Amino acid sequence: MPIRHKDERGFFSETYSQRRYKELGINVEFLQDNHSFSWEPGTLRGLHFQSKNSQAKLLTVVHGKILDVVVDLRKNSKTYGKHFKIVLSEKNCKSLFIPAGFGHAFCGLEKENIVIYSNSNYRSKSNEIGIKWNDRDLNIKWPKKNLKISKKDKSNISFKEFTKKYR
Repeated sequence: MPIRHKDERGFFSETYSQRRYKELGINVEFLQDNHSFSWEPGTLRGLHFQSKNSQAKLLTVVHGKILDVVVDLRKNSKTYGKHFKIVLSEKNCKSLFIPAGFGHAFCGLEKENIVIYSNSNYRSKSNEIGIKWNDRDLNIKWPKKNLKISKKDKSNISFKEFTKKYR
C-alpha cells in the first residue's frame, strides 16, 4: 500500500518502487500504463484476461471508489476459479497488485471514478478474453443491480467455456 506523506499543501505518494517489490519477492517490470475514467456509478469493466502474454497489473484509484475483483485463472493453481474482492478509493489510498494469470474486473461506486494501472505486458487485442461478469460458477456478488456494461463485455464467454478452451 502506498504511503502518503501529507502536509498543508496536500500529499505525495510513491505508488510503485521496483526495489520494494523485489524485497517482497516480486520481480515485475511494467511496460504500459492505462487510465480509466467512468462517469456513472455501477459502470463495470471486465472480467478481462489475455490468453497469451498475460499481464501483471498494479491498480490505484486517484479519484472516486471502486470494487475491484480478480479471479485466479492460473492452470495449476489451488485457487483456480476463486475470486478476491477489495474496495479501492482515493480516500483509503490502497493499491492492488494483480499477478499475471488473473482475470480482472472493477465496478465504479461513485459518480466519477478514475483508475490508473500499470501492466507488465502490452495489450494484445488478438489475445483478449472476457469472462461473463455474472457467471454463476464464479458467484461474484456485485454491489449494484443496474450495472452499465459495454456491448463487448456483455458478449463475454462463460467460465466453463473458458476452462474448456484455455485450461
